[in-house]
Amino acid sequence: MNLKELSKLLNLSQTTVSRALNGYPEVSEATRQRVVKAAEAHSYSPNARAQGLAMGRSRCIGHVISVRDSGEMVNPIFGDFMAGAGETYAAHGYEMMLTRVDEQDEDEAYRSLKARGAVDGVIIHAPRQRDARLPLLDQLGLPFVVHGRASGSTVDYSWLDVNNRRAFEMATQHLIDLGHKRLALINGDEALDFAMRRRMGFEAAIANNGLTLDPACMSSNDMTEGHGYASASAMLERNPAPTAFVVSSIISALGVRRAAEERGLRVGADTSIVTFDDCLSYLRIGVDTPVFTAVQSSVREAGAALAQMLIDRIQNPDMPLAQRLWETEFVVGSSSGPLKDGT
Repeated sequence: MNLKELSKLLNLSQTTVSRALNGYPEVSEATRQRVVKAAEAHSYSPNARAQGLAMGRSRCIGHVISVRDSGEMVNPIFGDFMAGAGETYAAHGYEMMLTRVDEQDEDEAYRSLKARGAVDGVIIHAPRQRDARLPLLDQLGLPFVVHGRASGSTVDYSWLDVNNRRAFEMATQHLIDLGHKRLALINGDEALDFAMRRRMGFEAAIANNGLTLDPACMSSNDMTEGHGYASASAMLERNPAPTAFVVSSIISALGVRRAAEERGLRVGADTSIVTFDDCLSYLRIGVDTPVFTAVQSSVREAGAALAQMLIDRIQNPDMPLAQRLWETEFVVGSSSGPLKDGT
């Protein structure tokens, strides 16, 4: 049964039925009860999107991805994040809108979304230092939350982030405690805030232990298997070569493992790897004996949590900003081991 049929059955206007089901105060309690009972008796379920439009909302959440960050769209990390967010959207009757734009058109995309009322809010991905999107969205009055943080931002905002600095300081210290002194960092794009923080954690552990940074053993780029392989291959050709790697993604870590094994090195014995693990649904590092030693945090759970944070902000615009910092879990796997004598 649809709204028109239910209204005809009750001999009420569609507007009155809709307002009764949505609890509008101008509808009498007797009428509301009659409408609710009829709706239940005839299994009528109001269309969430139509309800939203009637209340001036789109019931849709936006995700704008620029060409600059287009690697995000084919990255399994992004896919898991969207899966988690999508579960939360569905539970609350929201849809998602994914928009890909040229970098120079990104600001206009947000302005258009706001002007057309196409979305009720947006989630910001891949924040950079002093990210210009944040003051723009604040000015537009379009609700938003950020996956990560943007150092140097000129506005306050809601965010959820992993303690990336602490995670990479812990990962690096684990290798130092195993006796490794020549360490390499294979990082994400350091124009992005999370990668900058991971580098800071790596550098802090090196400095705290009186070791020396080797710029030739530090690389940053998109977190692909190819980046991990190419970077590790070049570093392993050096003399002396690093004996251990701290890696920003399990995807890149697979490339590091491939580079090591091509050179006859046994991972966990001849060389060690500690990686960040987003707990990807289709790329598990093992259960009983994890393949990689890792600092872990579920990106799928982050997607679900951020979606809930945004929906809460949409429904309660005056609520305090939410800022959540998640700590990682350290898991020892087979990819790290003590420094070999004489190495």
